Amino acid sequence: MAGGFDAATERGATELNALDLPASNGRPVVDLGAGFGMHAIPLARAGYPVIAIDSSAVLLDELRARKGNLPIEIVMDDLLAFSNHLPEAPQAIICMGDTLTHLESEESLLQLCSEAASALHADGYFIVSFRDFSNAQTAEQRFIPVRSDENRILTCFLEYMDTHVTVHDVLHEREAAGWKLRVSSYRKLRIAPEWMIRTLESFGFIVRRESGLAGMIRLVAQRD
Repeated sequence: MAGGFDAATERGATELNALDLPASNGRPVVDLGAGFGMHAIPLARAGYPVIAIDSSAVLLDELRARKGNLPIEIVMDDLLAFSNHLPEAPQAIICMGDTLTHLESEESLLQLCSEAASALHADGYFIVSFRDFSNAQTAEQRFIPVRSDENRILTCFLEYMDTHVTVHDVLHEREAAGWKLRVSSYRKLRIAPEWMIRTLESFGFIVRRESGLAGMIRLVAQRD
Protein backbone atom coordinates (compact mmCIF):
# COMPACT_ATOMS: atom_id res chain seq x y z
CA MET A 1 0.00 0.00 0.00
CA ALA A 2 3.05 2.29 -0.05
CA GLY A 3 2.84 2.14 -3.86
CA GLY A 4 5.68 -0.34 -4.35
CA PHE A 5 9.33 -0.26 -3.31
CA ASP A 6 10.67 1.84 -6.19
CA ALA A 7 7.93 4.47 -5.89
CA ALA A 8 8.38 4.68 -2.12
CA THR A 9 12.16 5.11 -2.24
CA GLU A 10 11.77 7.70 -5.00
CA ARG A 11 9.43 9.69 -2.73
CA GLY A 12 11.93 9.28 0.10
CA ALA A 13 14.76 10.58 -2.10
CA THR A 14 12.66 13.58 -3.14
CA GLU A 15 11.94 14.42 0.48
CA LEU A 16 15.60 14.08 1.47
CA ASN A 17 16.74 16.27 -1.44
CA ALA A 18 14.41 19.01 -0.21
CA LEU A 19 16.24 19.02 3.14
CA ASP A 20 19.50 20.13 1.50
CA LEU A 21 21.62 18.28 4.08
CA PRO A 22 25.38 18.86 4.10
CA ALA A 23 27.41 16.35 2.11
CA SER A 24 28.45 13.23 3.96
CA ASN A 25 31.44 13.69 6.23
CA GLY A 26 31.74 9.98 6.96
CA ARG A 27 29.73 10.17 10.15
CA PRO A 28 26.63 7.96 10.24
CA VAL A 29 23.03 9.02 9.74
CA VAL A 30 20.58 7.21 12.02
CA ASP A 31 17.22 6.29 10.50
CA LEU A 32 14.71 5.62 13.29
CA GLY A 33 11.78 3.54 12.16
CA ALA A 34 13.64 2.71 8.96
CA GLY A 35 11.17 0.05 7.87
CA PHE A 36 11.90 -1.33 4.39
CA GLY A 37 14.27 1.53 3.59
CA MET A 38 12.20 4.38 2.17
CA HIS A 39 14.78 6.88 3.45
CA ALA A 40 17.72 4.65 4.39
CA ILE A 41 18.33 3.48 0.84
CA PRO A 42 18.29 6.98 -0.75
CA LEU A 43 20.59 8.21 2.03
CA ALA A 44 23.05 5.39 1.40
CA ARG A 45 22.88 5.94 -2.36
CA ALA A 46 23.82 9.58 -1.69
CA GLY A 47 26.95 8.44 0.15
CA TYR A 48 25.86 8.56 3.79
CA PRO A 49 26.64 5.56 6.02
CA VAL A 50 23.30 4.65 7.59
CA ILE A 51 22.29 2.92 10.80
CA ALA A 52 18.74 1.68 10.13
CA ILE A 53 16.79 0.90 13.31
CA ASP A 54 13.33 -0.65 13.50
CA SER A 55 11.46 -3.09 15.72
CA SER A 56 9.85 -4.98 12.81
CA ALA A 57 11.78 -8.05 11.68
CA VAL A 58 9.56 -8.35 8.59
CA LEU A 59 10.33 -4.82 7.36
CA LEU A 60 14.03 -5.10 8.16
CA ASP A 61 14.22 -8.38 6.24
CA GLU A 62 12.84 -6.49 3.23
CA LEU A 63 15.49 -3.80 3.69
CA ARG A 64 18.20 -6.46 4.02
CA ALA A 65 17.08 -8.06 0.76
CA ARG A 66 17.03 -4.70 -1.05
CA LYS A 67 20.14 -2.90 0.20
CA GLY A 68 22.76 -4.80 -1.80
CA ASN A 69 26.22 -3.42 -1.04
CA LEU A 70 24.99 -0.07 0.23
CA PRO A 71 26.54 1.12 3.53
CA ILE A 72 23.52 0.34 5.72
CA GLU A 73 23.85 -1.29 9.15
CA ILE A 74 20.55 -2.92 10.10
CA VAL A 75 19.53 -3.01 13.77
CA MET A 76 16.35 -4.51 15.24
CA ASP A 77 15.61 -2.70 18.47
CA ASP A 78 13.30 -0.21 20.10
CA LEU A 79 13.76 3.35 18.82
CA LEU A 80 14.47 4.65 22.31
CA ALA A 81 17.51 2.36 22.53
CA PHE A 82 19.19 3.82 19.43
CA SER A 83 22.11 5.31 21.38
CA ASN A 84 23.25 1.78 22.26
CA HIS A 85 24.16 1.23 18.61
CA LEU A 86 26.21 4.34 17.83
CA PRO A 87 29.91 3.87 17.04
CA GLU A 88 30.33 7.67 17.06
CA ALA A 89 28.28 10.86 17.19
CA PRO A 90 26.00 10.84 14.13
CA GLN A 91 25.79 13.59 11.55
CA ALA A 92 22.00 13.38 11.56
CA ILE A 93 19.14 11.45 13.12
CA ILE A 94 15.93 11.15 11.14
CA CYS A 95 12.56 9.86 12.33
CA MET A 96 10.19 10.30 9.42
CA GLY A 97 7.03 8.89 7.92
CA ASP A 98 4.84 9.42 11.03
CA THR A 99 7.03 7.14 13.15
CA LEU A 100 6.94 9.57 16.09
CA THR A 101 3.22 9.10 16.64
CA HIS A 102 3.78 5.41 17.37
CA LEU A 103 5.64 6.26 20.58
CA GLU A 104 3.74 5.26 23.70
CA SER A 105 3.54 8.61 25.47
CA GLU A 106 4.67 12.21 25.68
CA GLU A 107 7.32 11.06 28.15
CA SER A 108 8.75 8.70 25.52
CA LEU A 109 8.86 11.55 23.04
CA LEU A 110 10.70 13.77 25.52
CA GLN A 111 13.20 10.96 26.11
CA LEU A 112 13.82 10.60 22.37
CA CYS A 113 14.40 14.33 21.92
CA SER A 114 16.77 14.42 24.90
CA GLU A 115 18.80 11.46 23.67
CA ALA A 116 18.97 12.86 20.14
CA ALA A 117 20.31 16.15 21.47
CA SER A 118 22.93 14.31 23.54
CA ALA A 119 23.97 11.91 20.79
CA LEU A 120 24.36 14.24 17.82
CA HIS A 121 27.64 15.68 16.66
CA ALA A 122 28.03 19.47 16.91
CA ASP A 123 25.82 21.16 14.29
CA GLY A 124 24.08 17.82 13.70
CA TYR A 125 20.46 17.53 12.58
CA PHE A 126 17.42 15.84 14.13
CA ILE A 127 14.70 15.65 11.48
CA VAL A 128 11.20 14.39 12.20
CA SER A 129 7.93 14.21 10.36
CA PHE A 130 4.53 13.38 11.78
CA ARG A 131 0.84 13.72 11.16
CA ASP A 132 -0.91 16.43 13.18
CA PHE A 133 -3.68 14.77 15.18
CA SER A 134 -3.82 17.56 17.76
CA ASN A 135 -7.11 18.97 16.45
CA ALA A 136 -9.84 16.33 16.61
CA GLN A 137 -11.79 15.82 13.42
CA THR A 138 -15.52 15.18 13.52
CA ALA A 139 -18.20 13.41 11.50
CA GLU A 140 -17.13 12.38 7.99
CA GLN A 141 -13.76 14.16 8.38
CA ARG A 142 -12.64 11.18 10.48
CA PHE A 143 -12.65 8.97 7.36
CA ILE A 144 -9.45 9.13 5.30
CA PRO A 145 -9.06 7.45 1.90
CA VAL A 146 -5.43 6.32 2.02
CA ARG A 147 -4.74 4.49 -1.23
CA SER A 148 -6.48 2.31 -3.77
CA ASP A 149 -5.69 0.26 -6.86
CA GLU A 150 -7.60 -2.33 -8.84
CA ASN A 151 -7.13 -4.98 -6.13
CA ARG A 152 -7.01 -3.05 -2.86
CA ILE A 153 -8.80 -0.15 -1.20
CA LEU A 154 -7.47 1.17 2.11
CA THR A 155 -9.51 3.61 4.21
CA CYS A 156 -8.78 4.82 7.76
CA PHE A 157 -11.26 5.82 10.44
CA LEU A 158 -10.02 7.97 13.33
CA GLU A 159 -11.30 7.75 16.90
CA TYR A 160 -9.98 10.54 19.15
CA MET A 161 -9.04 10.24 22.84
CA ASP A 162 -7.30 12.67 25.18
CA THR A 163 -3.67 11.86 24.32
CA HIS A 164 -4.03 9.38 21.47
CA VAL A 165 -6.03 8.67 18.38
CA THR A 166 -7.03 5.13 17.49
CA VAL A 167 -6.59 4.49 13.77
CA HIS A 168 -8.85 1.81 12.32
CA ASP A 169 -7.59 0.46 9.00
CA VAL A 170 -10.34 -0.83 6.74
CA LEU A 171 -8.80 -2.82 3.89
CA HIS A 172 -10.76 -4.34 1.02
CA GLU A 173 -8.75 -6.86 -1.04
CA ARG A 174 -9.90 -8.56 -4.22
CA GLU A 175 -9.54 -12.34 -4.10
CA ALA A 176 -10.66 -15.11 -6.45
CA ALA A 177 -13.97 -15.43 -4.62
CA GLY A 178 -14.57 -11.67 -4.49
CA TRP A 179 -13.74 -8.81 -2.16
CA LYS A 180 -12.51 -9.64 1.35
CA LEU A 181 -12.62 -7.18 4.25
CA ARG A 182 -9.80 -6.94 6.80
CA VAL A 183 -9.95 -4.54 9.74
CA SER A 184 -7.18 -3.67 12.21
CA SER A 185 -6.50 -0.84 14.64
CA TYR A 186 -3.61 0.80 16.47
CA ARG A 187 -2.97 3.90 18.57
CA LYS A 188 -1.06 7.01 17.59
CA LEU A 189 0.15 9.81 19.81
CA ARG A 190 -1.45 13.22 19.33
CA ILE A 191 1.50 15.61 18.87
CA ALA A 192 0.85 19.34 18.56
CA PRO A 193 3.44 20.91 16.21
CA GLU A 194 3.86 23.99 18.42
CA TRP A 195 4.54 21.81 21.47
CA MET A 196 7.07 19.76 19.52
CA ILE A 197 8.89 22.89 18.34
CA ARG A 198 9.09 24.26 21.89
CA THR A 199 10.32 20.90 23.16
CA LEU A 200 13.11 20.73 20.59
CA GLU A 201 14.12 24.32 21.33
CA SER A 202 14.29 23.46 25.04
CA PHE A 203 16.92 20.85 24.20
CA GLY A 204 19.07 23.39 22.36
CA PHE A 205 17.87 22.95 18.78
CA ILE A 206 17.19 25.66 16.20
CA VAL A 207 14.00 24.52 14.49
CA ARG A 208 12.38 25.23 11.16
CA ARG A 209 8.96 23.95 10.17
CA GLU A 210 8.22 22.65 6.68
CA SER A 211 5.52 20.78 4.80
CA GLY A 212 6.27 17.07 4.61
CA LEU A 213 4.93 14.29 2.43
CA ALA A 214 1.20 13.55 2.30
CA GLY A 215 0.22 16.48 4.49
CA MET A 216 2.63 15.70 7.32
CA ILE A 217 4.49 18.25 9.44
CA ARG A 218 8.28 18.18 9.01
CA LEU A 219 10.60 19.74 11.57
CA VAL A 220 14.29 20.24 10.83
CA ALA A 221 16.15 20.77 14.09
CA GLN A 222 19.84 21.66 14.17
CA ARG A 223 22.01 21.68 17.26
CA ASP A 224 22.85 25.22 18.24
